[in-house]
Amino acid sequence: MGQRRKAREMAVQCLYSLEFSEVDKEYREYGLLNEYPEILLSLAKQEHIQPNSPVCAFAEELVKNSIINIEQIEAVLDKLTDNWDLEDIALLDRSILCISIYELLYTDTPAPVVINEAIEIAKKVSSESSGKFSNVILDALNKEIIQNQKGNLPI
Repeated sequence: MGQRRKAREMAVQCLYSLEFSEVDKEYREYGLLNEYPEILLSLAKQEHIQPNSPVCAFAEELVKNSIINIEQIEAVLDKLTDNWDLEDIALLDRSILCISIYELLYTDTPAPVVINEAIEIAKKVSSESSGKFSNVILDALNKEIIQNQKGNLPI
């Protein structure tokens, strides 16, 4: 397994763990930003990964920036899952999708890489159907991004 895949898995695990944090909804972003470093450090320790490694640095980048952009990410996810309430999506699947949506919207990582990584992580930590669900959602977002770049549709 590559280092970036391991970092993505750690980021998903961290975001998933944060779903159980008791943070004030009014200050959600602030609370999550305060809590994630300890969780990420614990995950690194469990995986025998040095906290100053490239794996941890990439995982931290994914988690921190996903939290900073969580409202926009969840709005996009809500739009893409028009037949689902966000609360009805399994927390682990939602964590995978949030990290992946962050990567698609805010990084230069090629969409096929982001989508494939999400599918593989979903199949590993959730289920085969979660991989398919992630594929459908992320592919739809990628198509919207491409249309937006052509000037045809807003995201």
